[in-house]
Amino acid sequence: MATVHSDSHLGLSEEQQDFARAVRDFCARECGPERLKELTDGFEDLHHAATARRMAELGWYGVAIDEAYGGSGGGLLEACLFLEETARGEAPIGAYAVTLIVVGALTRFGTEEQKRRLLGHVAEGGALAIAMSEPEAGSDVGALQTRAELRDGEWVLDGTKTWCSYAHKAQEILIVCRTDRGESKHEGLSMILVPREAEGLTVTPIDTLGGKETNELHLAGCRVGADALLGEEGHGWTQLMAGLNYERVILAASALGLAQRAFDEALAYSKERRQFGRSIGSFQATQHKFADLATDLVQARLLVRAVATMTDADPERMLPQEASMAKLACTELAKRCALEGMQIMGGYGYATEYPMERYLRSAVVTTIFGGTSEIQRNIIAKTLGL
Repeated sequence: MATVHSDSHLGLSEEQQDFARAVRDFCARECGPERLKELTDGFEDLHHAATARRMAELGWYGVAIDEAYGGSGGGLLEACLFLEETARGEAPIGAYAVTLIVVGALTRFGTEEQKRRLLGHVAEGGALAIAMSEPEAGSDVGALQTRAELRDGEWVLDGTKTWCSYAHKAQEILIVCRTDRGESKHEGLSMILVPREAEGLTVTPIDTLGGKETNELHLAGCRVGADALLGEEGHGWTQLMAGLNYERVILAASALGLAQRAFDEALAYSKERRQFGRSIGSFQATQHKFADLATDLVQARLLVRAVATMTDADPERMLPQEASMAKLACTELAKRCALEGMQIMGGYGYATEYPMERYLRSAVVTTIFGGTSEIQRNIIAKTLGL
């Protein structure tokens, strides 16, 4: 099937192209809509641990983890290739993107013991999670109220977190909390690693349009060791900002894969579906939709790979404009591809028998989590001096 998914002209090395093709071939054999339904309990649980372990055995799950910790030693670009291909191929590893965000924080700020324990866990196919949002603190992360106090050599955490993706699958959850009060709401924030099975932590699933993928966390006198602190006490905000390139590009790559999948499904349907004696893809109105989406997909892919390459070249470099552009472009494109796909497929796109309505449900949230589209536009505008 003709597609816009060509690697040769997008600046990838032969090794990177081979890697992307290998992941694509695996997904074509092992995943896809029917297999996904079977592995995820009717699309309810979008992370299948056995599939994650199989990919780990191939060296893919640790693609962005240093070899010293059991990974393959790749960078953000290789991670983006994996994320895009697994999202496009509907691999049931929903927890991987958020896990990779925590991997980035551990790589930058973790102690050797934390890296050995947790990066090794991920390289073997395990999951991690991060909890930032609270009932009264979403886009305004600095407004969070969850507290942690150091008592008798232990951190004691109290508070409520919400919209914590795949916390129910994670071995440990990185809690962004307040350890002190400063003049600014961004002062006194810290990051603390809490095992999912820790006493005093309750993980409650939240039913969503996309299934059981996110959770509410209640911390009531939850105790962890003093060595659970990630990085420096009171430097949580700075640590969050240092990881924004990584986080936003990860989310962008995942959304790009979803966009490509919706495009591919709609394109195949338009060639087979006949009305008025010919395929619906032969009508100019439909052709122009595909032409616009195909152009946007190539532009978005180039943007993601450019930001990933710049980040790999200088991991300390802040790229607020470029990273926000990538996240904005890819998530809005995923939503647009699914909406246009549904329109092109008509009633079949709306029916749960076909996957397009599920792609739309998955795409909608990408413009919300990890910084809404409105927040990304605010950041971009600020970089323009507005």
